[in-house]
Amino acid sequence: MWPSLKRKGSAVFLSDRLLRIGLPFAGAVLILAPIALYPAYLVTATDPSVSAFWEHWLALPFWPSGPAWFLWQLLALNILAAAIFRFVPSWGEFLGRISDSAAERPLRYFALLVTLSAIAYVPLALAFTPWAWKTFGVFSLQLSRPLHYIVYFFAGVGIGAHGLERGLLGVSGPLARRWAAWLAAFLAAFVVWAGPIALMPDRNNGPISLQIVSDFGFVLACACGCFFVAGVSVRFARWRFAWLDSLSHSAYGMYLIHYVFVVWLQYALLDAALSAVTKASIVFTVTVIASWGTMILVRRLPLGASPLGATPRAVGSAGARHGSKRSRGDHRREGRARPTRVAD
Repeated sequence: MWPSLKRKGSAVFLSDRLLRIGLPFAGAVLILAPIALYPAYLVTATDPSVSAFWEHWLALPFWPSGPAWFLWQLLALNILAAAIFRFVPSWGEFLGRISDSAAERPLRYFALLVTLSAIAYVPLALAFTPWAWKTFGVFSLQLSRPLHYIVYFFAGVGIGAHGLERGLLGVSGPLARRWAAWLAAFLAAFVVWAGPIALMPDRNNGPISLQIVSDFGFVLACACGCFFVAGVSVRFARWRFAWLDSLSHSAYGMYLIHYVFVVWLQYALLDAALSAVTKASIVFTVTVIASWGTMILVRRLPLGASPLGATPRAVGSAGARHGSKRSRGDHRREGRARPTRVAD
């Protein structure tokens, strides 16, 4: 985010973010959410007509937003970052310098992240419980997590300002070298988080000591989990495949539309004489294929390319401009199945 903000300035950056985040949020919430949740209405409806469904929908005290609920908060954080940049243009470099030290002292960086996260999360979790939500029309908010999200957002800005290929996320950095240790730490932190919940008869009104331990365990699990996922990805995901490039380019759009396929497929299989595992496998497989294929088609449209990512043709053209004739010829002879280094 930081290189983009520096290059474009606050006004252009926000304009692009409104197109990239705000427009998809509006489409997902106002159009896709009602389509996705129509089957949930049909299960118990006495009048299955669309008009009756719409009448019930508008009578709800809030507008269900589905998985896209988080996008408005991401947009709000981008607006906050652009506003700070407007008055303090060098704040990203400050966070980048903090991230610079993470490669040499990863445990100190980890401790700082956990400490700030605990300060941001634990008091709100104790005040509202970790499960409480508040809705304002199409906007949903988990009351315990806004400050927690802010901490991670600006930590990400700092890592991006320092450079994704260097420091903490370098291919030979501390996360890649110690990914197994971070996995063990995450599993231990998960037990610290989930164990006290299991011991509380009422998860909203358990002993204060168990609530504090569980809430702090959540903070630890988030930090350890992020470090593990980043480390194992940098350590092992070092090869490039054309089909994974396509999946990467389509992933954002798949996130927006997959809920429609998930709910309708579950509804279609509701009365099928199949095991739960078989139904889940069918829903997962068909959803991935259908949402992936849909996004490949949508991104080829002029209106779909800008908010949802570059079109496959544009990506291919860029690669062709940067490759030599010899490398392109070698690539054709070796075939698409052979991976290439991500570093190029």
